[in-house]
Amino acid sequence: MEEPLRIHERCLTVCEVATRLNVNQETARRLFMEEPGVLVIYRPRKGRRQYRTLRIPEHVFQRVVTRLTKTT
Repeated sequence: MEEPLRIHERCLTVCEVATRLNVNQETARRLFMEEPGVLVIYRPRKGRRQYRTLRIPEHVFQRVVTRLTKTT
């Protein structure tokens, strides 16, 4: 189920997420690329490489960190 967009919530860049998690930027990008709630900004370009920009809302970051650090 999709979450409502929180307009006034701060969004993090991939670089900021990588710094907070102390991981490589590509690792951070892979962690969040398919995560619900992440804003993926791109413009389709026929026959060319497509560049995607990710913006990760704070609540999505917290949810993923909680899920990844949960111990059973």
